[in-house]
Amino acid sequence: MSKEILFLDLDGTLLNDRKEITEGNRRAIGEALAAGRRIVVTSGRPLKSSLAQARRLGLAGEGCYVIAYNGASIYDCSAGEEIFRRTLDWEVLYQIFDEARRREVYIHTYDHEDVVTEQAERFANAQRYASVLGLDCRVIQDVRRDLPEPPVKALFIDYQCREPLEDMERWLQTALAGRADCFFSSPWFLEVVPLGVSKGAALVELCNRLGIGAADAAAAGDEANDVSMIRAAGLGVAMANAVLAAKEAADYVTQRDNNHDGIEEVIRKFML
Repeated sequence: MSKEILFLDLDGTLLNDRKEITEGNRRAIGEALAAGRRIVVTSGRPLKSSLAQARRLGLAGEGCYVIAYNGASIYDCSAGEEIFRRTLDWEVLYQIFDEARRREVYIHTYDHEDVVTEQAERFANAQRYASVLGLDCRVIQDVRRDLPEPPVKALFIDYQCREPLEDMERWLQTALAGRADCFFSSPWFLEVVPLGVSKGAALVELCNRLGIGAADAAAAGDEANDVSMIRAAGLGVAMANAVLAAKEAADYVTQRDNNHDGIEEVIRKFML
C-alpha cells in the first residue's frame, strides 16, 4: 500500500552535498503532491532556516509541513502558522551554559530564530553555523538576562575535534537525566532539546493531528538524529550514504545516495 505522508530530512537526504535538490527528487515530489500525498520537511535546523529551505524547494504549499529544531516545532505551511512548540527549561539552559563555559566548549542557543552566544572569543563558530543556514548571529552578555523567552534548544559545536563533545554528551546524559535529551545531529553538532523531543515524536504528533496512522507514514534520513523518525514511521528509510545507526534502524536502505535522486527512488517505490 502506498504511504500517505513522507517525512524528509534535509541535509544528506533530500539535499545533495551542494545543498541543492536534484531534478529527479524535485520531479518526484511534485508528482507525489499532485497525487494527494503530504510532504514534511523534517530538520534539525531552526524554523526560520527550515521554512526558507522549504519555500526555496517548493515545499511550502498545500499538503506541506515543516518540522524544525529536531522536533521541537511543527509548522503548517498552508495555514501559515506554527502548530506545535516545546522549549527548554530555564534551569537546564543555565546549567549547560555554565558547564560549557567551565569546559571551554562552544555553545549557542536562539533568540526567536537567530543565533546567540555568550562566547565572544568563539564567535567565528556562530558565524560559520549561521551563514550556512541564512541566520543572523550575535553575542549576548548573559542568557539569564538577555533572552526574552525560553529557547527550543541549545547546540554545542566543535569543528576540529569530536572528543570534547563526546565528553560533554556523557556529562549531559547524567546531569540532565529526566529533564532534557541530547544527541549528535552531525559529527560536530551536539544538540540539547526538551525532554521527549525528537523527530520521531514530532512525526507521531503531526500524524495524530492529521488523522493519519504512523503506519501510513514513510520517513527518510541519514544521521543519528533521524533514527527516531525512521523507527516511528511505518516505513523507515535510510539513505545509501547514511550512518550505520540509521541503516540498522531502517526497513529499507536506498540504492541511490543523496547526490543521485535517492528520494525519487523512495517516492516511486513507496508513494506513487
